[in-house]
Amino acid sequence: MHEFCKYYDGTEVVFTDIIKNENGEETIQIHFERPTENGFDSVRFELPTYKILYKDGNYSDEEIELFKTIVERSAASFYRWAREGGIKIA
Repeated sequence: MHEFCKYYDGTEVVFTDIIKNENGEETIQIHFERPTENGFDSVRFELPTYKILYKDGNYSDEEIELFKTIVERSAASFYRWAREGGIKIA
C-alpha cells in the first residue's frame, strides 16, 4: 500500500500496486479509511471501473461522491504512482 494523503477528519487515502484481475486487466484499489471509536469508516474503489468494492461505517453519501470524484480525476496519477512504487516526495 502507498499513502496518497490524509484529510483533516483523519481519513487516510492509500492505494495498492497494480494488480492483474482474473481477466488479466491491470487494476488498482484505492482505500479511504477514517478511525472511529468502534473501528473504522471505510470505502474501497477499484480502477479502472470506479466500482465500490467495499463500504463499511458512517461515511455520508456526499463524502463517498467526493471520494469517487477524487478517484476519477486522479486515475492516471494513481496508475503512474503505482508503477513507480508510490509517490516520491523530495
